[in-house]
Amino acid sequence: MKPYSSLKSILAEFFPLHRTLASDDHDKTLEIVGSYMPDSSNYTIETYAPLTPVWTWKVPERYVVHEAYLETEDGERIVDFKDNPLHIVSYSLPVDKVLSFDELQPHLYFNEKRPHTVPWVFKYYERDWGFCLPKNTFDKLPRDRKYHAVIRSEFVTDSAQGFKVATAVVHPEGGPNPEAGEFLVQAHTCHPIQANDDGAGVVSTIELARRLAENPLPRGSMSIRFWFGPETIGTIAWLAHNESLIPNLRGGIFMEMTGNKNKIAWHHTRQHNHLLDQITHYQLRNIEHEERDFAAAPANDERVINGPGVNVPCISINRWPYDEYHTTDDNLDIMHENMLVGAAQIAEEIIRIYASNYIPRRTFRGPVFLSGHGLWVDWRENWALNRAIEKIMMRFEGQHTVFDIAEQVGLDYWTRARVRRKIQSERICESASHPIGGSDLVGQIANLSHPKS
Repeated sequence: MKPYSSLKSILAEFFPLHRTLASDDHDKTLEIVGSYMPDSSNYTIETYAPLTPVWTWKVPERYVVHEAYLETEDGERIVDFKDNPLHIVSYSLPVDKVLSFDELQPHLYFNEKRPHTVPWVFKYYERDWGFCLPKNTFDKLPRDRKYHAVIRSEFVTDSAQGFKVATAVVHPEGGPNPEAGEFLVQAHTCHPIQANDDGAGVVSTIELARRLAENPLPRGSMSIRFWFGPETIGTIAWLAHNESLIPNLRGGIFMEMTGNKNKIAWHHTRQHNHLLDQITHYQLRNIEHEERDFAAAPANDERVINGPGVNVPCISINRWPYDEYHTTDDNLDIMHENMLVGAAQIAEEIIRIYASNYIPRRTFRGPVFLSGHGLWVDWRENWALNRAIEKIMMRFEGQHTVFDIAEQVGLDYWTRARVRRKIQSERICESASHPIGGSDLVGQIANLSHPKS
């Protein structure tokens, strides 16, 4: 894993690249991302043959642009792909035509609200062609002149130059627990010359992976799988080629647009009141934030992970909307290190609870001899904790998760105290099987050691 001075410095490496669904620059981006992922995470790039059926879709071709420009008939250059990849509509068809302004106009795109910017426009599946330019430039184009439109592009179907995604896995302390399964964190890599959408999500996810590698989840927790690739079709292609992984996925977070100054927003799972929703709400309770419905704009890969036939509960975290969206103003100037790191920290806190949560089941009968196990708290010194421990012991019947118990007895999930060490050593419970995974039970109950303020 390469060291980095800041997340923004990583973003600066791949920000200017022509990152489309499948392109040489997208390949370079995945290589850059991999160089910063933890060495232990087994970062792997998978390649899929173009035009391969993947569920109801097809794997897209590799897109190669040799040159592209728009000029007047007498050679005055208006826009040039070599100056900025956003000057052409992504996945534009080849064209070499002399056109009147009226013929050209349907193929010109600009942003009315930000007339000084070049918009990002894509037509991955419609297959048309076009140029993008500032509204200010468009307004100055002579209407009575002819224009030469040239796009020399190529759609490569060679399987050796296929469509790529990347994954890596960070395991809990002691290695993977097959019963616990995996939690999926995703960020997409396919938006050319866009910093916040979604270079920001990519680098926040790199930071999250580093944190979980350096401070692993407790033994027996879920493993955390990280995914990087093109939006929507990338996840579809990956899952279609790895359907055996689906039953093992217990939840997910889609990370995007994390670097601008907006407050954090989170979108519910499709189930809406799943444990993952509850934990997210709990973690953000003291942070100013927006709470939104599942797949409310912007809707991305959570629609795949949490969609029909997959149904893995998945939330998304972002700082959308922002005025610079899908324009050349979405650049490094609007990126803020504390926002990038803050989003990673929020995701980490959600994952640390969800991925280590489990259902405890007692191995005892009757009231536990607390003094004999070093668990008794003098009621004269801490009445609330004394009562809470008694309540906790009544909730080990295999019906409630550790998170549920913390909420029910009014304790902070993350508070550390001697209860943790004692319950770990005394082994008075075991973990019951549960669809969100299992964990070394007594390691986590210790987190329930002090009442909430």
